[in-house]
Amino acid sequence: MNDTADDSRPETPRSRGSGTQTVYDRLRQEILSMRLDPGSPLDEVRLSERFGMSRTPVREALLRLSSDGLVTTLPNRNTIVSTIDFASLPPYFDALTLMYRVTTRGAAGRRDPARMAVIRQRQCEFEAAVRAHDAYAMIEANREFHVAIAELAGNPYYTGFFGRLLDEGRRILRLYYSTFDDRLPLQYVEEHEDMIAAIEAGDIEKADRLAIAHAAQIVRQIQDYVARDMHKAVAIGNP
Repeated sequence: MNDTADDSRPETPRSRGSGTQTVYDRLRQEILSMRLDPGSPLDEVRLSERFGMSRTPVREALLRLSSDGLVTTLPNRNTIVSTIDFASLPPYFDALTLMYRVTTRGAAGRRDPARMAVIRQRQCEFEAAVRAHDAYAMIEANREFHVAIAELAGNPYYTGFFGRLLDEGRRILRLYYSTFDDRLPLQYVEEHEDMIAAIEAGDIEKADRLAIAHAAQIVRQIQDYVARDMHKAVAIGNP
């Protein structure tokens, strides 16, 4: 007998917490990768049936996703995947550029061979994803590369904030990569290599210049995409 959508079944704190984490992780991944389109409905009953658990952990997962800004509860109490607010991109780009700079500068001022090895590993993963034309892997590897640089820089507040900014930008990056038919130019790989070289050399000013240039070209190309395909972008962001 299947009572997966029944809230009356008692759950231990451990099982409920595990269920909440499972639902949160899966939905977060699907939202950030655009497998769930902006504006898609998220019905608690259907989700509880899908995941084979009661509505309580589903509801708690949706609350966590809401605090992340990834889902929105409407006045009629229905929950949807948050739409993409293209009007908010300029301040987002300002914050993103600042975090590229402070984390790359900070990394260039520190020495930690173990963390440097992690950065190089993340770069290898990014290059492999680019060569495989795997957009989802590119976005994930790019995030982990820059988070690894932030971790080397050593400020956990910067690392946490930068990670969230990169997560918020995943859906924008997914739209942008689609304009290349997921064939991202190797220029991005080379820019990462230049940043690694500056960090390893301890050249703080060069690391800063490279971070500014890296952020600027990404911002410029996304702005060009939005301007060029505004009708398509708005349709995706606001279904």
